[in-house]
Amino acid sequence: MSVRRKCRVPWGSYIDYLCVWNKYIDEENVMPISYEELKENTALGVKKIAKFFEMNLSEEDIQGVAERSTFKAMQGNSKKTHGKFGDVLFRKGDVSDWKTLFSQENNQKMDMAFKEHLAGTKVGAMIKYDVYCKA
Repeated sequence: MSVRRKCRVPWGSYIDYLCVWNKYIDEENVMPISYEELKENTALGVKKIAKFFEMNLSEEDIQGVAERSTFKAMQGNSKKTHGKFGDVLFRKGDVSDWKTLFSQENNQKMDMAFKEHLAGTKVGAMIKYDVYCKA
């Protein structure tokens, strides 16, 4: 049995999800961006998104969007935007926190599944697995 089948979440396999997106990563109407990339530099992420949608934003606009897009700002507004579900969606805002919820065995299975299915792919490089995910 493939390791990928063992890395399931309620909405499907995370590995399968990434493998599907890898097929489309070079399409001109697809702009891949990760939460980790946005956490590293929110303003740069906003610029990337604006460019993709051919929006001409000033530096002031970009900074305003970046400030309103921080985890803290969205979490503070989550009751209004998402009701009671906001507490579920806006939990911590950290990257790699999922590893603390996995057992050592689960982390090893995830590492094996990544290596088997995504290592060497563009999506694999984009998510910086070794930096943010590897147990």
